Amino acid sequence: MTTKAAKIPAPRDSLARFFSWPWGLVLPLTVVVGLKALLLAWGAFPFNADEAVVGLMARHILQGERPVFFYGQAYLGSLDAWLIAAGFSVAGAQVWVIRAVQVGLYMLTVGTSYLFVLRATGSRLAAWASAMLLAVPTVGVTLYTTVSLGGYGEALIIGNLILLTSLSLRARPQSPRLWFAWGLLSGLGLWVFGLTLVYSLASLPFVLPSLLRRKGSRHRAVAVLAAGLGGIIGAAPWLGWAVDHGLGSLVTELGGSAIAGASPTDWLAAIGSHFMNLLLFGPTVMMGLRPPWSVDVLAWPLVPLALIFWLGALGWAGMRRFQLGNDRVAGWLLLSVVAVLLTGFLLSPFGADPSGRYFLPVYMVMAVVGGAWVADLRHARGSRWAGAALGCVLLFNLVSTFQAARPMSPRLTTAFDPVAQVDASYLPELAGFLEANGETRGYSNYWVAYPLAFISEERLVFIPTLPYHQDFRYTPRDDRYSPYDELVSNSSKVAYVTTNHPGLDDALSSGLDLRGVAFRDKWIGPYHVFYDLSRPVRLSAADLAPAGLKP
Repeated sequence: MTTKAAKIPAPRDSLARFFSWPWGLVLPLTVVVGLKALLLAWGAFPFNADEAVVGLMARHILQGERPVFFYGQAYLGSLDAWLIAAGFSVAGAQVWVIRAVQVGLYMLTVGTSYLFVLRATGSRLAAWASAMLLAVPTVGVTLYTTVSLGGYGEALIIGNLILLTSLSLRARPQSPRLWFAWGLLSGLGLWVFGLTLVYSLASLPFVLPSLLRRKGSRHRAVAVLAAGLGGIIGAAPWLGWAVDHGLGSLVTELGGSAIAGASPTDWLAAIGSHFMNLLLFGPTVMMGLRPPWSVDVLAWPLVPLALIFWLGALGWAGMRRFQLGNDRVAGWLLLSVVAVLLTGFLLSPFGADPSGRYFLPVYMVMAVVGGAWVADLRHARGSRWAGAALGCVLLFNLVSTFQAARPMSPRLTTAFDPVAQVDASYLPELAGFLEANGETRGYSNYWVAYPLAFISEERLVFIPTLPYHQDFRYTPRDDRYSPYDELVSNSSKVAYVTTNHPGLDDALSSGLDLRGVAFRDKWIGPYHVFYDLSRPVRLSAADLAPAGLKP
């Protein structure tokens, strides 16, 4: 249902062509490519284990493997790895190819966001301003849309398409093709990344009334069948895996079993903890006031500008009861996405994650609201006010991003635990040393093993059986790829590599000494290598943990 009331006026004729489709996307997409290329050339994104796992999956796909999910995590589908494999087949298995795929995906996110705002508000200026807010986003959005964690880029695109399809269904509920498309996207999103459930669940209250408005039970049955068929096709990999391995494990993975131990065991205490994470960490990372891995305030002299912009946009949307333009449903659809996401964050173990990465859809909503406010501000106060408002928040985002990316800092890293922030610039030197000394098999931690395997083209296989937390906590989930286990267990020569863990270094030295094993050790940047063992000894996290500490 649409209404002509409250439509945001289009810009004057002199600017109409500049903001119109597709010209309105030329500058935002150019900025996306330019900004990300500049940061990548500057080495602002350390290469780490999560990205290495995706790269290894892509390489294995080209070698004939057919993974359905991200290694060791059955809530992230392998679509990202398949796309990267296509890139590897053209340009070779290089880290820059992984990032290039993510940049391409984000360009599609910006493009589909532009189309959604254009559809929702009827304003070319609002769509352009929203696209610019996405082209120069906050630090967290820049990070998670440039490096790969297995599916964030695809999830944002699928989410936008679900929203666009939902709006179309409101206008054309009689179309079986649209019902099929909605089901297909929802099913595909379920496999690619469970985060897309916030879009499909949020859209249900808006598309179901469209179904009920269809005249005749036969027409409603056709719609249901079309949506169901689309959902089955989209979720086919997910469903196939469930048939082979059981549905229970998939449901628990979607529910956050991967990080379930990070929350208090008491349900009410867990919700309270998640609420504090939401209150303290969510808004600050969504507005770009801090990076995902730290509580340090970024670009603090410019913080008031960002706060004024986002609070102004939120207040404007609230006064209009989230009717952003000529489609009264669009604003409430976006608000529903935020509500579903925040509810899931509070009630699931994912609420224990303070990094803010699960709030990416919220920034997409913020960009839509912010763009619509800029367009309305231009109509009410003129171009100078609108340009100043948009320019100030873009300046803050740009300055804070480059501040977070500066050398001699963790830079733009997905490892939010300081002990996992390993300086990967020494990784080639480590690989060269190990190969030169014939140490091609051994044991390390998650943040070393997989990047080492990727850059060495799997000549160096070190399985992550060592803890990296200072309290010796360890989860077997770190060991993601079982074929590596056999290679190491069958090796007659092994080495150990640790990082940022003096306690583990002492325990490893003592453990080897107690077993009468002679060894040599060497530091290479943050990497501590125990090599040239007189005989192979296989020490696990349980063997090395001090008494009273469970790995």
